[in-house]
Amino acid sequence: MGLLLHCALLLSLSTFAAGLDFQPGSHTSGQSVFVKRSNTGEEKAAKIVKRSLPAWLIPSPNHKIKRRSTDQGDSCQALQEYGTKLADNTHRYTFNDLSGSVSLAWVGDGTGVILALTTFQVPFFMIRLGQSKLYRSENYGKSFQDVTNLINNTFIRSEFGIAIGPENSGKVILTGDVSGGHGSRIFVSDDFGKSFTHRDLPFIPLMQITYNPDNSKVLLVLSNNNEMWLSEDFGSNWKKVHDMVCLVKWGRKNTIFFTASLNGSCSDRGMLELRRTTDYGKTIKTVATKIYSFGLGGRFLFASVMTGKGTLRMIHVSVDQGETWNMAQLPPVGHEQFYSILAANDEMVFMHVDEPGDTGFGTIYVSDDRGTVYSKSLERHLYTTTGGDTDFTNVTSLRGVFITSVLAEGDSVQSVVSFDQGGEWVPLRKPANSKCDATAKDPEKCSLHIHAAYSTAMRLNVPMLPLSEPNAVGLILAHGSVGDAISVMRPDVYVSDDGGYTWIKALDGPHHYAILDSGGLLVAVEHSPNQPVNQIKFSTDEGQCWGVYNFTDDPIYFTGLASEPGARSMNVSVWGYRDSLLSQYWISITIDFRDLLTRDCDDNDYVQWLAHSDDISDPNDGCMLGYKEKFLRLRKDSVCWNGRDYQVNTQPTPCPCTLDDFLCDFGYYRQENSSVCVEQPDLKGKVLEFCLHGKEEQLQTSGYRKIPGDKCEGGEMPERKEIDLSKRCVSDLVGPELLIDSHSSKSVPVVITVIIIIMLLSVAAGVVFVKKYVCGGRFLVHRYSVLQQHVEDNAAEGIDEPLETNHTQNGKIEFHDDSDEDLLE
Repeated sequence: MGLLLHCALLLSLSTFAAGLDFQPGSHTSGQSVFVKRSNTGEEKAAKIVKRSLPAWLIPSPNHKIKRRSTDQGDSCQALQEYGTKLADNTHRYTFNDLSGSVSLAWVGDGTGVILALTTFQVPFFMIRLGQSKLYRSENYGKSFQDVTNLINNTFIRSEFGIAIGPENSGKVILTGDVSGGHGSRIFVSDDFGKSFTHRDLPFIPLMQITYNPDNSKVLLVLSNNNEMWLSEDFGSNWKKVHDMVCLVKWGRKNTIFFTASLNGSCSDRGMLELRRTTDYGKTIKTVATKIYSFGLGGRFLFASVMTGKGTLRMIHVSVDQGETWNMAQLPPVGHEQFYSILAANDEMVFMHVDEPGDTGFGTIYVSDDRGTVYSKSLERHLYTTTGGDTDFTNVTSLRGVFITSVLAEGDSVQSVVSFDQGGEWVPLRKPANSKCDATAKDPEKCSLHIHAAYSTAMRLNVPMLPLSEPNAVGLILAHGSVGDAISVMRPDVYVSDDGGYTWIKALDGPHHYAILDSGGLLVAVEHSPNQPVNQIKFSTDEGQCWGVYNFTDDPIYFTGLASEPGARSMNVSVWGYRDSLLSQYWISITIDFRDLLTRDCDDNDYVQWLAHSDDISDPNDGCMLGYKEKFLRLRKDSVCWNGRDYQVNTQPTPCPCTLDDFLCDFGYYRQENSSVCVEQPDLKGKVLEFCLHGKEEQLQTSGYRKIPGDKCEGGEMPERKEIDLSKRCVSDLVGPELLIDSHSSKSVPVVITVIIIIMLLSVAAGVVFVKKYVCGGRFLVHRYSVLQQHVEDNAAEGIDEPLETNHTQNGKIEFHDDSDEDLLE
C-alpha cells in the first residue's frame, strides 16, 4: 500500500436502486460464501481522506465506561504440549471430483450429520449442463461417504441449495432438474439424509421450497409462472392454491400471507392485494389493497401502501393478522426511497427510513409496543441501496447491545454502539493495546471502527462480519481499525468479552474465525487469498492468548471455516483445495479439539459477572430495561470443557423505576442530555387524540410511556391514561371499503370527505410528528429479538422479500472457487 498506510473510508455513492421497501440487510446467520480471490489492491475500493470525529458523535460527559472483565490469572501458560493431542484428532478427506462449488448443511442439532453437495455447471446455448455429487458425514465432517446414487446422479440446482427442515425433524429437500432441462423434481428425506425419495413436480419452482415452521410436512413454493403451490404430505402431492402470486410468506399458526396481482403483472407495484389464508388455501381473504410490499416481524404485519396520488408510500401495521390496520407515524417515502425492518419481536419494531435522494443514509426509528408510534433513534444511519448494505449488527451475546455505522459529515464512515437498545449511541472505545492511526487529529477522540457488510461490499480485505453467540455471553469477534473513521487498510481482529464496552486487539491482520464450546474455545485461520495455508490458531481465554497448530504439511488454498451452528461443537473443518497443473480437488480437514480440554468444567471454573456495569458506586449500576443480570462465566485461566448441555445461567434482579425506564409520550420530547420529557410548545393545552385499532382515543399523560418489556418495580411511576372516545377512525390507504359505515349511509359523502382531509393532514403530520413530537435527545427503546432479522430482495421477480422470522436453514454454507467475491455471515 506504500504511502497509503493510514486512510479513512469514504462512502461510494454509486448507482442506487429505486423504491425498494423492506430492503435486504446483512447475510443471514449461519450462511456463508467463500471464494477464490484475485490479487487486487484494496485501495481501489474507496476514496482516501482524513477525517476528524464529529462533535455529535463524541460521548456525553456523563457516559462512563470501565473495564468489566473479571480479574483472573495468567491464562497464556495454561496450554502446553497440545501439538500431539491435536495431531491425533485431525482428520482429512479429499473429494474426488472437480466441482466448482460445494454447499454444506448440518442436519439436526448435535447429530453430527453433514451433507455436502458439490456442483459443476456450465451454460450451453439456452440450457445448463451440470453435474452434482452428494456426500454425507455422521461424525461432524471427519469422514464422508459418497451417496450420489441416492439422488440418481441428478443435477441439483445450487441456487436452491439444501433445504433443511425446522427444529430436529431430520427432513431434507434437494431440488433437481429433469433430464433435458424440462421440468423439475425433488429428492426428499425424513431420516437425516440416510435415504432419499424422488418426486416429480407439476411445476418449475422459482424459489427454494419452504417448510411450515409448525408442521414440517407442509411445504410451500412459487412456480416460475407465479403460481402458489402447497403440499400437505411432504411433497408427495401438490395443489395449486392461487395464480399470479408475487410474494408469499409463512405467518404464525399455519397462516400464509401473499400478494397477488389483479392485472397479471407483479411489476405493477402499489396495485397489489395482500391476502391471507389460515386453512392452506381453502378460504382466502383480502386484508389490504394498494400494496407495494409487505413484511413480517414478531407479532407485527407490515404493509408498504401507496397513497392516493401514487407517488408516496406509507407503512401500515397490523397486530391481528391484517384484520385491522394502523398507520405508522413514520415519514412517507418516494419512489427512490425505501423502508427496512432492522429488527422486530413481539414488543417493538426497529425501522430504517431512507433519506430522499441518493444519500446512502437514513434515520433509524423505534416503535412502541403497538408498532404505531415511533421515536427517532439515530440519524445519518449508513444504508446503501446498492444491494442493501447496512452495518447494523445485533450483538446476540448481551441484551440491549447493537453496533452500526453512520455516514458522518464529510462522508466518512464511522462505527457507533448502543448499550441501551438505541437510547444512546457512542463511539466504540479504543482498545488499550492499540494505537490510533494517522487519521486521528485528536488521539483522545480516536475510536475503534468495525468492518461489516459495507466493507465487504466495497471489496475491502474483510473475510468475515462481526460474530457473537447467545450462549457465549458478552463475547464479540470483529474486524476493525482504530482512528477517526473506518480505514481501507488491512484490518485486524478485535475481541470484546463484555458486550462491546471494552476491546482488545486479538490478531494481526484479517482472519476467518469461529466460536466453539459456548465461547470456551475460539479458532481462527489467517485470510490469505493468494498463498496456501497450513496453520490454525486457537484460544481458550477469549482471545487474549493464541496457540498455533500446523494441521497439514502440504498447505492448501483456504476457502473457509465450517463449524456446527450454535457454537456448542468442539469440531471445526478447514475447507480448501489443492492446486495442480491438471486439477483442483476439494479437501476438508476436520480438527476435534475435545482432547485439548482434558476435563469437564466444575463450579470452581466459573466466576460471577454483572452485565452492563459501568459504575460500581451507583446502586443502579447494571440496570437495563428495569433489571440487572448476573452471569456465571468461565474463568479465562480455566482450560476445561463447557459441554453441549451448557446453559447460560443468569440471576435477574429488578431495579426501581426511573425516568430512564420510560419513553417520552406523544407530544413530548427529551432535551439533549436530559431524562426529563417536556411538552412540545405547539401542543401545550391541546387535547391529544390518536387513532388506534380503528378507534379514536384521547391521551391524558404526564409525558411518559413505559418501555415495553421493561421490568422495573416501584420508584417513579408517571401517570398515563387512554380514554376511548367511541369514535371510528381508519386510514383509507389499505382498503377504501373499510370507510363505509352501514349505520350512517346518509352521511357517507361527508364522512369520506372528512377522512380524505384527515388522511392528507396525517401524511403531513407524520413528518412533523417524528421530527418534533416524538422523543428527541436521549431515547430509551424496546427490547430486540435475539436474532437479527433481515430481508432479501428477490431479483428474479423484481419484488421485495419481506422480513423473515424463520430464515435460518440450520447453518447452510456454500464454498466457491470460481468467483472473485467474498460474502460471509
